[in-house]
Amino acid sequence: MNVLLVHAHPEPQSLNGSLKTFIVDHLRHAGHAVQVSDLYAMRWKAVLDADDSLDGAINGRFHPELDSKHAYENGRQSPDIAAEQDKLRWADVVILQFPLWWFSMPAILKGWIERVYAYGFAYGVGEHSDHRWGDRYGEGTLVGKRAMLVVTTGGWASHYAPRGINGPIDDLLFPIHHGILYYPGIEVLPPFLVHRTGRMDSARYDETTAALAGRLDTLDSTPPIPFRRQNGGDYEIPSCILHEHIAPGVQGFAAHLRTDVPIAVVQPEPESEPASSHRLVPASA
Repeated sequence: MNVLLVHAHPEPQSLNGSLKTFIVDHLRHAGHAVQVSDLYAMRWKAVLDADDSLDGAINGRFHPELDSKHAYENGRQSPDIAAEQDKLRWADVVILQFPLWWFSMPAILKGWIERVYAYGFAYGVGEHSDHRWGDRYGEGTLVGKRAMLVVTTGGWASHYAPRGINGPIDDLLFPIHHGILYYPGIEVLPPFLVHRTGRMDSARYDETTAALAGRLDTLDSTPPIPFRRQNGGDYEIPSCILHEHIAPGVQGFAAHLRTDVPIAVVQPEPESEPASSHRLVPASA
């Protein structure tokens, strides 16, 4: 397989930096082709603005959607954007690896999404009518690809449990899983999560990488999160609201999951203290 790893952590010697190296080495040893977009090392420009088009603002003032469309359709995108789009076209699997900062991805990774997901490349495609509202949510330009998040948190797994203080991790990641990855048609695998990064000793690190290896070895076979397809019949068009007979009484994010498809169980996260208090990485891993 062709695997694109998009890595977002500023410190190479952090836990995330170590996991990045492990992911690349493990995949290549297994015979996969790997490209890495190490956003901090690349000094990736995170801000979406008129400079993303070689023609600047085409009508005298910057319009993110229209200027993006013009640049993409006319081959006038900034070269760094076009290069990342080529990587996405090449990839069979995309791995987004990052620490959960303030309940979301680091700003530099969000900026990668905003700039690379140009109009016509990742959105704004397909027929918009009373019968179909674009090729999105299960359809689109990136259909046939798979993606997985590798996410670290400083908090305990229980903090992100269904009744945990930080909110359910599935809900926190829903905007990324459903709104960023599934929107242009990518199948989304359950995330690989590493909690309590400030309490990582060598024994727990070995357990973590062993579990991660198992997930990397099954990238092509792990069942994806069963999101509902927008144009699959579950939603009214063009309102894009679920039909009343679909998931009656269910609201929020859970309503957009099919219940007739089993959901893959991700690896459990140990809650016990590590055997040793020796720390390999800082808490900001």
